[in-house]
Amino acid sequence: MPVNSNPQLNKSGNLAYGKNVIISIITLAAKEISGVANLLGKGVRIDFEGNIINIDVFIGVYYGGKVSDVAFKVQENVKRSVETMTGYKTGTVNVNILGVKFSEEHIEHV
Repeated sequence: MPVNSNPQLNKSGNLAYGKNVIISIITLAAKEISGVANLLGKGVRIDFEGNIINIDVFIGVYYGGKVSDVAFKVQENVKRSVETMTGYKTGTVNVNILGVKFSEEHIEHV
């Protein structure tokens, strides 16, 4: 599937997705997971190898959660969202934890 700046039907009748659309899908999928505070740094980076997308997600997590569980859930949700919404296959989905955010509630009790 080609990637264009605007998703639209091309002359052969195939749907082409804009890179920003795919990044938005990944961003929303990552933010849906409990324990993800925000996206940090680059946020999302994608690389295409034919019909396969390799994905890097850069997130901050809330203090107190199990980081490995949050990262696993982000991987699964991103993979499922990209594959069901675009038809692309995912290769690697790397979740990079760049920070820990303390909730206001935790700061008051310290």
